[in-house]
Amino acid sequence: MQVPASFQYRKATSVEHALALLAEYGPESAVVAGGHSLLPMMKLRLAHPEALIDINDLGELAGIRVEDGELVIGAMARHADLLRHAEAGELFPILHDAERVIADPIVRNRGTVGGSLCQADPSEDLSAVFAALRASLVVHGSDGPRTVPARDFFVGPYQTVLAGGELLGEIRVPIRARDTSGSSAYVKVDRRAGDWAVAAAGAVVSVENGMVADVGIGLTALGAERFVAAEAEDFLRGGPPTEAGFVEAGRIAAEHCRPAADQRGPVDYKRHLAGELVTRALRHAVGRAAGRVR
Repeated sequence: MQVPASFQYRKATSVEHALALLAEYGPESAVVAGGHSLLPMMKLRLAHPEALIDINDLGELAGIRVEDGELVIGAMARHADLLRHAEAGELFPILHDAERVIADPIVRNRGTVGGSLCQADPSEDLSAVFAALRASLVVHGSDGPRTVPARDFFVGPYQTVLAGGELLGEIRVPIRARDTSGSSAYVKVDRRAGDWAVAAAGAVVSVENGMVADVGIGLTALGAERFVAAEAEDFLRGGPPTEAGFVEAGRIAAEHCRPAADQRGPVDYKRHLAGELVTRALRHAVGRAAGRVR
C-alpha cells in the first residue's frame, strides 16, 4: 500500500485564516481542496508537504455569479457546479464544452476549478480555456489581493506565479458587449472518455461588422507557451471569419506549438491534431454565433 509521508493537517475557516496558516507553516505547506492531483502525488512521495491546509470550508470562494460585467467563478467552485451553471454556459459555451470532458462525475463533483488552474498541468483543460477567454485571476496574499491575467499566471509546466503564502480566490471573465456577435468552443481528442487530452483546442471569437474584432485560442497538451496560440490569433484578428482563415490559423498554431512525443502519440501526429482542432474550434465558435450549431 502506498502511503504519504507524515504531515500536519489544519482546516481553514476563512481566507484570512488560510493565509495565516500558510504564513505559519511557510513554503513546506500546501493547500488542499479537491485533492485529486496532490494526494496521489503524496502517496507516490513525489510531493511531501509538511502541512496541508484544508480550504474546503471556505464557502466565500465557492460561488459563481455575474458582477460588474464579468462572470466571477470562485476558486472553490467544483467542476460540477460550473457545468450545472446555466448562465455561465450561455455566456461562454467553451466552459461547458470543457467541463463535459474533464475526468468523470466523481472527479467533477469534488475537483475544484481553482485547483485545476493552480496545478498548471500541461494536459489540463481549463488552463487553455481561461487563457483563451482572457480571464483574470484574483490572488490573495498578506499584502492584500492582486489581479493577474490568466495568460501571465502560467509560467511553465506545473508552475504559476503564485508565491509562497498566496491563495487563488476567484476567476473573472469579461463579458462581451451585447452588440458584438461572438461565441466560443472547445474540442478535445483523448484516448478514452474523461482521460487527459492527447490534444485539445479552445476558441473565443468576437465579430463586428463582418470582421474578427478579437479572438482567443487556447491549446492543451501541445506545448504552447502559456497555453496560447498567439501567432494564430494575430493572423485572424481584423480579417473575415472564413473557413480558409480558420484552416490557416490552424496551420500557424501547429507550426508554433511544441508538443512532446509520449505514450499518447508522436510529435507529427500532435501537430496535425493542433491544426485540425484549432480549425474545428474556430468553425464551431463562429457557427454558434451565427446560430448554425449549438
